[in-house]
Amino acid sequence: MKPIRIFTPDIDLLGEISNYESLFFVRSFHGIGDLELRINRYKKYTDTLQKGNIIVVDKDLHKAYVVKHREIELDQNGKATENWLIKALELKIVASDAIALPPSHTANDNKSASVETVMKHYVNGNLINPVDPSRKVAELILAPDLNRGPHISWQSRFKVVAEELSEMSLLTGVGWGVRVDYALRKSVLDVAVGRDLSVNQTVNSPVIFSPQFDNIKNMHYVDSDLNYKNVAYVAGQGEGVDRRVIVVGTATGLNRRELFVDARDIEEVDEDDNPIPEAIIIQRLTERGLQKLAELAQETFLEAQIMTPTKTVDIKKETHFMTQFQIAESVKVTEKFASSFIYEQGWDLGDIVTVQNKDWGVTINTRITEVKEIYEPETGFTLEATFGQSRPTLISKIKQELSGVKTEITR
Repeated sequence: MKPIRIFTPDIDLLGEISNYESLFFVRSFHGIGDLELRINRYKKYTDTLQKGNIIVVDKDLHKAYVVKHREIELDQNGKATENWLIKALELKIVASDAIALPPSHTANDNKSASVETVMKHYVNGNLINPVDPSRKVAELILAPDLNRGPHISWQSRFKVVAEELSEMSLLTGVGWGVRVDYALRKSVLDVAVGRDLSVNQTVNSPVIFSPQFDNIKNMHYVDSDLNYKNVAYVAGQGEGVDRRVIVVGTATGLNRRELFVDARDIEEVDEDDNPIPEAIIIQRLTERGLQKLAELAQETFLEAQIMTPTKTVDIKKETHFMTQFQIAESVKVTEKFASSFIYEQGWDLGDIVTVQNKDWGVTINTRITEVKEIYEPETGFTLEATFGQSRPTLISKIKQELSGVKTEITR
């Protein structure tokens, strides 16, 4: 069983536990993962599992979760059943407790730069160096800004910072997270850029997950257009025929799926009432449309249990792979190839890999967006992964309905 270490919010070590009943945790590239621990209350250091304390898995400082929920019950079997159920969320949940407040001189907080710079701008302004000192989270710092990711223009007003970061992450493919720093005794927020390990590139050793390679099982695949939109009519300021409207997307005919995006909050004058250049306004409207279309993209996700390869596969005999991946006839899956499937070495959360089930006719190059590690005495260690979008939850669908498709109100 992999040990866990319990820390105070100030990163003071309280204890280490390895004899729990069960543990699983989810790492999320775009959103916020969770952890669930079951442990008998009579075991050592269970008293440290208090709300607000931080659970770090082994020595993996990026696998850090803050305790948010505790429950216990007792039945007729006595002490053996007095098990704590501990639920925790990834340490980056701290960004969900802050609202993006605009500067006092303008309606929105606008930022145009690399996605890393924009993300850290909102974290800095609302959690680390806010105008109101009571909002400051002293335990949190930012990693150095390396200007990673594509350039974006973003504006926010009274939105949850964590949700803004998640939306930027989904739009750009740049992940984010919070790790523990023992030396500084701080929590450190940073972004992450995954590697391209798909068969379409030649820089890195490709990673192919497939039942035919005995490295994946229990697959669940969804490819849905039920909520899909690909053309956005984005309406800015103005009334009636004078309202500024732009079109984002180029699909035509039966392939065209339209939505209306109310972007009246995008300003056309600055804080001094000077007109904002039209090119900047159109850019902001365009990015708002792309953001909404990203939220309503084709729902393609694949969940599967990851296995360690147990045999050498001769790709010459896999004629489908020869055609699909353009691999030379003489190439075989050797020990080196198999080693590319080792978790956190050959591949990790955020990487783009190739997934195939030739019996289903499915081949996708997709990002690993969630990884779930499970530790139980009976089954040992198991690993599950989500490829592509996470399966939509009821809450996410409700949020999508409330924030996505709107109709214009005529005044």
